[in-house]
Amino acid sequence: MATFLILGGTGKVGRRLAARATGLGHTAHVASRSAQGTRFDWDDTTTYAPALDGVDAVFVVGPGSASDWTGQLNQFLDRAADAGVKRAVLLSARGVEFLPDGVVGLVERTFTDGPVPGTILRPTHFAQNFTEAMFTPRNGVILAPAGTAPHPFVDVSDIADVAAHVLADGGHDGEAIALSGPEALTFHEVAAVLQATSGVPVRYEPEDRDAHIRRLRDAGTPETYITWRMAMLDGIADGRDSYVSDGTQRALGRSANTFQRWARAEAAR
Repeated sequence: MATFLILGGTGKVGRRLAARATGLGHTAHVASRSAQGTRFDWDDTTTYAPALDGVDAVFVVGPGSASDWTGQLNQFLDRAADAGVKRAVLLSARGVEFLPDGVVGLVERTFTDGPVPGTILRPTHFAQNFTEAMFTPRNGVILAPAGTAPHPFVDVSDIADVAAHVLADGGHDGEAIALSGPEALTFHEVAAVLQATSGVPVRYEPEDRDAHIRRLRDAGTPETYITWRMAMLDGIADGRDSYVSDGTQRALGRSANTFQRWARAEAAR
């Protein structure tokens, strides 16, 4: 059994990964800036070495896509190599090609060029974004500039399963694994599924792109994050991000969870 350091361990993917890892008999050090668990702060390099002590593999989640953190990543990977870390997995995003010189693209290249053998996970937008994040219905309305093209939303539990497998067993060093759901759904179809499974009226209302940007700016969102977010949303709206990826099947030998199955389980919680 191995010891994993899970950065972003309290996030959507991290907390599920910690549960998967411990369920498989591994030790999971859940890292965050709080005093609970393993303390880790990207902006405090003195937290790097203590967090890496005794660790076999690392799940890397950055501080966000609003600013360039490749300098911190370089230092962290050097410390990880010095500590004897055997493997790293980076949580990135499918669609990085829509903004190749953005923060996420720079981070991927830094990770690949680093001293620790690693694997990049590139998931599509999460199914959980409709319950825990940006696409959550407000007053029964999903408001987003996502057009009418379909997108294969991925269940975060599948990302966690793939991450646990790669961290423990390796075999994917140097790869970028794209993860998606097994079918692409439009936002109108997503709303229908959420309504059918929850019994609560839900509808999708396409938002004007410029209005969405104004809303983000009014909320004080950094421009670099707005640029990244809009590149990803544009990829949905114009259909470039509608294709299905088979990363879950290739990594785990099973199909990815469907949006319908995820929604039923979510409604039953």
